[in-house]
Amino acid sequence: MLTSQRKKAILEALECEGQVLATALSKRFGVSEDTVRRDLRELAAEGRLQRVHGGALPASPAVAPFAQRQDMETGAKRRIARCAAAMIAPGQVAIVDGGTTSALLVAQLAPDLEATIVTHSPSVAVALAEHPRLEVVLIGGRLYKHSIVSVGAAAVEAISHIHADLYFMGVTGVHPQAGLSTGDYEEAYIKRALADRAAETVVLASAAKLNAASQYRIGDLTMAQTIIVETATPETLTAPVEAAGVSVVRA
Repeated sequence: MLTSQRKKAILEALECEGQVLATALSKRFGVSEDTVRRDLRELAAEGRLQRVHGGALPASPAVAPFAQRQDMETGAKRRIARCAAAMIAPGQVAIVDGGTTSALLVAQLAPDLEATIVTHSPSVAVALAEHPRLEVVLIGGRLYKHSIVSVGAAAVEAISHIHADLYFMGVTGVHPQAGLSTGDYEEAYIKRALADRAAETVVLASAAKLNAASQYRIGDLTMAQTIIVETATPETLTAPVEAAGVSVVRA
C-alpha cells in the first residue's frame, strides 16, 4: 500500500471510529509501527489529526486565527449563542469566555437584562460597553492575540475572587476520551480556573468541535454540566457526551 493510500485510510478510520491506535494500524496495513507513527506525524503536521499517546484523534479545525473563525459555521454559532444568552437570568453573575461564539452571545443579550458579565475578553467587554443595564467586569493580564483574551498569573489571581452562577466556555475540541481541549497551554489553565469559580459550566460547541481534539487538555467532559450544540448535530456525536452524564441542549 502506498503512503498516500495509508494516510487516506487512517483519516477514514478516524472519521468512522473517532480514534486510531498505532498498533492496530500497523497490523492492518502490514507495516511497522515506526512507519505508522511517521504517517501520523506527517498528518499531524498538516493539521489533519491530533496525535495522542498510542495513536491519534480527529483534529479540531477551530484553531484558525480569530478573523478566519468568524466566518466558520456562522449560522450554527448564532443559534448556539442565542440559546446560551437565554440562560442568563436577571441578577446573575455570568462568565463569558473569549471566541467567536461568545461575541455572538453578548450581541443576543436583551437590552433590559440586569446582570453582571465577567470576561477576560477585551472585545466582549467593549461589545457590552453600550448595554444600558449590564455590569461588566474585565479581567486583565497578558493578551493572547489568537483568541483576544487575557491569560497569565494576573488573570488567574483576579479569577480566584469570583463566584459566578454560569460560565460559558469556548473550546476547540470535545471528545469522549480526550475531554475538553484548546489550542493554547495558558488558555487551558485560564479555562480551568474559570470553571472552578462557576456553579455551572456551559460549553458552546458547533459541530466542527465535536469528536475532535486539540493539543492542550482543559479537563474531562464532566467539567461541563451542559453542552449546547446545533439542532442538526448527529446523535452519534452527542450520545457519548450524554453517556458521560453531561446534558446536551440543541439550539
